[in-house]
Parts: sequence; structure tokens; C-alpha cells
Amino acid sequence: MRYYFQLLRWNKPSGRLILLIPAGWSLWLTPKAPPSMFILGLIISGGLFVSGAGCIANDLWDRQFDKKVERTKERPLANGKVSVKAAWILLISMLFLSLVIVLSIPTESRNLCLQLATFSLPFILLYPSAKRWFKFPQLILSVCWGFSVLIPWAASESSLAGGVTLLCCWFATIFWTFGFDTVYAMADESDDKLIGLNSSAISLGNKSIRTVSFCYFVTCLLLAIAAFRANLGLIYWPFWFVSTLAMQREVFLLNSRSKGIKTSGLHFSNQVRIGSLLLLGMVLSKLI
Repeated sequence: MRYYFQLLRWNKPSGRLILLIPAGWSLWLTPKAPPSMFILGLIISGGLFVSGAGCIANDLWDRQFDKKVERTKERPLANGKVSVKAAWILLISMLFLSLVIVLSIPTESRNLCLQLATFSLPFILLYPSAKRWFKFPQLILSVCWGFSVLIPWAASESSLAGGVTLLCCWFATIFWTFGFDTVYAMADESDDKLIGLNSSAISLGNKSIRTVSFCYFVTCLLLAIAAFRANLGLIYWPFWFVSTLAMQREVFLLNSRSKGIKTSGLHFSNQVRIGSLLLLGMVLSKLI
């Protein structure tokens, strides 16, 4: 059973949280915030199932390459602990459960959410192959992450008429994801070059860290605009200020650390903490 959890990455909560955090931003920036516990439960469950499906699709595409990469060689498909047939069954199961979640959304929002979920599926299934043919595969992952903003908003508001607030939240998620996943790709840079795979870390070269810094700056700027438009209370802004400084501090520390799995993993975990801090500020501003 633990190998199936590893295949779904459910043994690594930070990877699930970093998808659910933008969903939280979206829900708590809507005019109807705070969201109902029912909607909140559906979004969390759906996020777990969809991210699990994405991880399985990624490992199915990359199982031959994963054997040659230090960070991924012990994944269950790469080391043979889970069969390809079992992985396909689990993938279909995750997609089915995701569909059940969408169909459980209240009637007034269901059709729009179903359309968005259907539109997101090609991006989710396409992303794992992107590193073979696209110089910036992290951009496709960023678009996938963008749906974690659109679907919760649609579930809560029954429309995408969120104006500047929704647009800023969506773009903030795109920039944030591109930033942290570029850092994550740095861990595989030497192996990816050796086996001929693409990543934004390789394509940007020595501009990678500056690009990540810019992405984080834009993320925080856009979230500030979104928060202002959503009339978040004063309590949000200290959280935003600390998070903005913390993101740039993390980029600064990349310059003093050697590239590798530990550095990228630590950066990734810290982005989860910083993103959660921003979400906490939004939650408190709506509750207090």
C-alpha cells in the first residue's frame, strides 16, 4: 500500500499543499468568503485526487527517464515496485473520483466547474511529456496550477466574473508556480542535460535565479492588488509584507547554496510555508 501512496505522492504533504494554497487564496478572495465547509471539503478532496492523477501520469510518461535521474530513481514505477497496469488502474480511479467531486458541486456551479475541469485535463496529462519538446515545461505546469484558482472561484461564485481580483490571483499563481518549479528543476539540471530533457532551469541558465526573483516579486504585487480589490482588512498586510520579504530572502539564499536535491527541496518546502502565511492573512482578515 505504501508504494501506491508514494506513486500518488500522498506521502509528501508539501506537494499537495502547494496546489491547495492557491485554491485557498481564490476561495478567500471571493465576495462570498469565507467559503462553506462543504465547498472547502470538495476543493481539498478534489485537489488530492487531481494532483494524485497528475503524479501518476508524470511517472507513467517518465518511468524510463526516472531510472536515470538521482532524485527519481526510487519512484515506484521506476524501481518496479508498482506495475504499469496497476498505475493505469489507479490513474483512472483518481480521475473518476475527481469527476465525482465535480458532480457533487452545487447545481448552480456544477456545469461551469465541469467545463473547467474538462479543459484542464489535457494540460494535466500533457505536462509530463512537455520536457521532451518544450523549452519551458514549467510554464505548462503553471497553467495547470492556474485551474486551482479558477475552479474554486467558480464553485463558490457560480461564475468567473471576478474581474481584477480573480485575474490577479490567477496570474499570481502562474508566476509563483513558474518560480518555485524552476528552482525544483535545478535539482535535476545535470541529469536532464545528460538524457536530453528540457526545463526552465536549463533554458534560462544563469538567468534562472533572477527570473525566480522577478516571478516572486510579481506574485506578491498581484496578490496585493487582489487583496486591495477584495477589501481585505488591515490584518492581512503584515502577513503580505513578511511573505514578500521571505520570498526574496529565499531567492537570495539560493546564491549561497550549492545546487542539488537538498537545496531545491528546502526552497520548495519554504514556499509552502510562505504561501500558507499569505493564506492565513487572508483567512484572518475575513474572520476577525
